[in-house]
Amino acid sequence: MAAKKSTKIVERIPTALKKGDSVMVIAGGNKSKRPIKGQVAKIRAIVGAKGDRVILEGLNVFTRNKRATRPGEEGGKIQVEKSVHISNVMYYVEKLKKPVRLCKETAADGKRVRGYRDPSSNKFVALDS
Repeated sequence: MAAKKSTKIVERIPTALKKGDSVMVIAGGNKSKRPIKGQVAKIRAIVGAKGDRVILEGLNVFTRNKRATRPGEEGGKIQVEKSVHISNVMYYVEKLKKPVRLCKETAADGKRVRGYRDPSSNKFVALDS
């Protein structure tokens, strides 16, 4: 009897964050050795089967030992940027100096525009203009 193949449908997590966005880490990180909460960085890549993890430039860096597997190849310690769950980061606005939640609104020409609501005036501020 042949084994039945499972066809697993993986749903991607909807997010308004994109590669290159400036984000602030709002949770997570090793409290004793590598505190990353409160740090600001740019998104280098969105990874994971569901698109639920992000790699941040210069944050969450670990050292790994690499073995030389072929003659002529060098081994040694290498720096690796590990991923952070997307729920632990928020879009960071330099002008406000704090993180905000992104949302999408329909512009006058009918296009969906990515942006945020200004906390002081509650007006929509478009990012991709």
